[in-house]
Amino acid sequence: MIIVSDTSPLSNLAIVGYVSLLKEIYTTVIIPQAVANELNNVNDEDMEIKQLLSLEWIQIEQITNSELVKRLRNENNLDLGEAQAITLALELKADDLLIDERLGRREAVRLGLSITGVLGVLLVAKARGLISSVKPIIDALITKAKFRISHQLYEEVLRTANELDC
Repeated sequence: MIIVSDTSPLSNLAIVGYVSLLKEIYTTVIIPQAVANELNNVNDEDMEIKQLLSLEWIQIEQITNSELVKRLRNENNLDLGEAQAITLALELKADDLLIDERLGRREAVRLGLSITGVLGVLLVAKARGLISSVKPIIDALITKAKFRISHQLYEEVLRTANELDC
């Protein structure tokens, strides 16, 4: 299984202490150089994010289609990490692209990629018995990682996880 990730799913899960779920679910996660650079360029108080680059199951791959990266940045207003992650996922014929930002998700789907984000990872983790509840992790994402989620999506995820009345 080939999984490519943008920055935010990795950094958000690292902030709340659940990045290991990615290894348990996917074994290996591939990132482009721009995502590695973003993970490395965080404040010193975010050491849990910088430490992601030392994990053996996160691999950095180079993109080859720089024209697509430029087009995604210029025409779709994506940041470099998103544009490279989408491009790398296409180049590697990835099974999934981990991405949370709305514009990036929209463009990835338009290009035929299968996507998921942090919330999808949490739902898979609960279904596989890796976590007992998604609600406390989502709440930690909101408070610690400043993760933005609509009330409607919050309730939808909890309903899917059978935790709406918790």
